[in-house]
Amino acid sequence: MVIHPLSRRSALLGAAATAGLALWDSPAEAAGSTLGATIGAAAFDAARERWVGLLAGGEYNSAYADKTRAVEGSANAVLRKLRFSSGRRPSLWPDLPLDDPRTGNFNRAYNRMRTLALGWATPGTTMHGDDEVAETAVRALDFLYEHAYHERLDPRGSNWYWWEIGVPRSLTDTCALLYDGLPEDRLKRWLRPLRRWCPDPERRVSHHGVVETGANRAGKAMAVAMRGLLTHDARLVRRARDAVSDLLRPTRGPGDGFHRDGSFIQHDVYPYTGAYGVDYLESVAKLIVMLARSPWEISGIEKVYDIVDRSFVPFVFDGLMMDCVRGRSISRQGHRDYHSGQKTVEAILTLLDAAPERHARRWRPLVKGWLTRNQAIPYDTVAPLSSIAKARALLDDPSVEVGARTTGTYVFADMDRVVHRRPGWAFAIAMSSRRIGAAEAMNRENLHGWHTGDGMTYLYTGDLTHWNDELWPTIDPYRLPGTTADTRERADLQHGHRRLPPTPWAGGVALDGEYGVAAMELVAGGSSLRAKKAWFLLDDVVIALGAGISASDGRRVETIVENRNTHDRHPPLARGDGWIHLPGVAGYALLDGDSAGAEVIREKRTGRWRDIDQGATTGGDRTPVTRHYTTIVIDHGVDPRKARYAYAVLPGACAAQTAAYGLQLRILANSGSVQAVARGDLLAAVFWRAGSVETAHGTLAADGPCTLLVRRDHELVRLAVSDPSRTADEVRITLPWPVRSVKKGGRGVRKAKRSIKVELGGSRGRTHTAVVRV
Repeated sequence: MVIHPLSRRSALLGAAATAGLALWDSPAEAAGSTLGATIGAAAFDAARERWVGLLAGGEYNSAYADKTRAVEGSANAVLRKLRFSSGRRPSLWPDLPLDDPRTGNFNRAYNRMRTLALGWATPGTTMHGDDEVAETAVRALDFLYEHAYHERLDPRGSNWYWWEIGVPRSLTDTCALLYDGLPEDRLKRWLRPLRRWCPDPERRVSHHGVVETGANRAGKAMAVAMRGLLTHDARLVRRARDAVSDLLRPTRGPGDGFHRDGSFIQHDVYPYTGAYGVDYLESVAKLIVMLARSPWEISGIEKVYDIVDRSFVPFVFDGLMMDCVRGRSISRQGHRDYHSGQKTVEAILTLLDAAPERHARRWRPLVKGWLTRNQAIPYDTVAPLSSIAKARALLDDPSVEVGARTTGTYVFADMDRVVHRRPGWAFAIAMSSRRIGAAEAMNRENLHGWHTGDGMTYLYTGDLTHWNDELWPTIDPYRLPGTTADTRERADLQHGHRRLPPTPWAGGVALDGEYGVAAMELVAGGSSLRAKKAWFLLDDVVIALGAGISASDGRRVETIVENRNTHDRHPPLARGDGWIHLPGVAGYALLDGDSAGAEVIREKRTGRWRDIDQGATTGGDRTPVTRHYTTIVIDHGVDPRKARYAYAVLPGACAAQTAAYGLQLRILANSGSVQAVARGDLLAAVFWRAGSVETAHGTLAADGPCTLLVRRDHELVRLAVSDPSRTADEVRITLPWPVRSVKKGGRGVRKAKRSIKVELGGSRGRTHTAVVRV
C-alpha cells in the first residue's frame, strides 16, 4: 500500500495552520487552460492542513490531556467494535447494518469513521499516525464505498440530507484527517460519489430545481471546498468560495437566509438562528480561516462580523443558545442549548483569527463573560482541541475583561421573535403568523411542539440548567409558559407539518434598548380559540395582558403564567393575595385584583426523549427521566367569551417586592381594541385597530394598528412605533400633549397639526423612532 509520507514539510504546514498562517508555492503561473492558471500544490496542502488544525489541533499540549484522552477513547471505542461483515446485511459495526439506506445507518457509519480519523490525527493519542490504524481505516472506507455510498446507488427514499451533506461532510473530514496515511488512488475513488451527490453547493441533486440556501448551502460548500483541496481541483474550491460569498448578502424578501433585521429563516417560514443558523456560521467561519490568504480568499467577510452581532449575540445567554430559535432541535436528546451555544462560541473564536480589531475588542470580553459565568457548559468535552486552546488562552489572558451580559430589546420582525435582556435576566417571546410557522415537525422530530410558537415565553435567570435539564421530554406540552390554549388532546405532529396561523398580527417595537412591546393575535390550530396577547417589556418587569379570549368547542381554556423546571425537588413557595413567589426565579403578580383564577400546580413529571423524537438518526432513548415542576395556571373556564388576564413577571424579585408590585403600575386598557400600561414617564400600548386610551395627562390615540412606546423627559418625548400587522400605510399618533415640532425623526416621520404621522407601509414591521417637542 502506497502511503503519503508524513514529511517535515507537512508538519510545518500543520504548525502554520494552527497559527493561522498560510504557506504555498510560488504565485500561480499562467497555463493557458480554462482555469487561466496553475496553482501550486502547496496552496492546496496549506489550506487542507489549516482545516486539519481546526479539527485536531496542532501539536500535543499536556494542558489538554483530558480532551486528548476523550478523543482517543471515542476513537478506540469505534475501532474496538469494528467488524467487517459482508453478505446479505453488510456492516462494519453490528448495530449499523448497511442494507437499507432509509435507516440512515450509512450516515452514522461515516460519522464513526470521522471519529476514528480524528483519533488518528490528534497529537498525543496512542494511535496518532499509527500505520495499522490507517490500514484499517483504508479497508473500512473501501468497504463503505462498495456497500453503502457510491455513485451508482439508489437512495430508495432515504433522507436526501445524508447523501448530499451528511456523508460528504464526514467523508471529506475523514479524508483530510487521514490524508498522510491514505493511498492516492483510493482517495479519488472514495470521493467519486460526491461528483453525483454533492457536485455544486447551490444545487440540490435529489430535488430538481431546488436552490440551496442558508446552512444547507454553507454545509455543501464545505464539502465541495474540501474535495477540491483533497484532489487539487481549483475549480471546486472557487465554486465553494463563490457560493459562500453569495450567502453573505442579506435576503431581500421573505424566505431563507439572514434578513436585514437579524432574523434567520430556514425551510421558508421557520426561525432557526440557533440550529441551521449556527451551522451556517460555523461552516462560513471555518471556510474563511481555511481559505484566508490563499488564492481562494473569501471577500466581503465584514458582513459575517455584522451577522454575529446582529443575529447571534442577542440569543446567547451565558453561553446558552435560546431555545426559541432552535426549532425542532429542542426535541433532540443530543442537541441541547449548550451544544448550540458552544458551536457559536467556537465560530466566534475561529473568526477572531481574522476579525478586525474593532470587532475583536468587543468579542473577546463578550465570549470570556459567557465562559466565565457558565461553568456548567461541558466545553472541554464537546469542542475541538483547537477551540479549547483558544478558549483557555482567552480565559487566562489578564488583559481581557470578563464582559457583562448583553442588554437591550431586540425585535426580529421577520421571524416573529422578541428578546428583552436586562443585566440579571432575559425574556424571549416566540410568536407566529401567516408569515412564520408555529412549529416545525420533520423526520419524526418535535412530535409535541404544538404550542411552541403560540406566544411561548422563555425566562432566563441564574439557573442555567433550567432549559437543558431534561425539560423537553418532561414538561407538560399543553402548558407551555406564556401560552393560552384549550385542553384538547393532540396527536403527534406529522412529517412536513406546517401551520401558518391565518393572521398578520405578530411583532413588536423597542425604544432606547431598554423598553419593548410585543403582541400577537392567537388563532389556535384545530380550535376556535382566539385571543389578543401583549407583553410590555420594562426595565425590571414583564407585564402580560390578554383580552378577547373566546372559544366555542366545549373545552376548558387556560393561560400559563409559568411552568418552571425545578429539577429534583419542589423549592419553598411564597404566596399572598394576588401574588406568587418562586425563590431564585421570579415573582408573579396578578394585576386584575382577582387571584381566584390562578392555580399553582406542583408535580413530578416523567417522560422519555423517544416520546418527542423518533428520528432515524436523532431519535432519543427510551429511558424514563423525571423532573419537578411548578406551574401557575389562569383558568378561563369552558368556552370563555372575551375573557382577560393581566399578570407581571418580576425576575429576581423578592417576595416583598412581588407583593407590592401591583401598586406601581397602571393598566390603562385591556380590550380587543387597545391594550396599554403606564409607569412613571413611560406609556406603552398596542392598538389592534384605531382607538384611544385615557392617561393621567390626556388622550393617547392612534388611527390605525400599531405598537407604541412613548417616554417623556420634560419638553421632549421619545417615541417608537411599528405595525406588526403590516397592513397600515401610515398611522397618526395623538399624544397626551400637543406636539410643537419634530426634533429628530427618520424618513416618513412628520408633524401633523398637534400630532405625529409615521409612514409604515413597506417597513415590514420594523421600528420607527422620533424625538418631538411638546
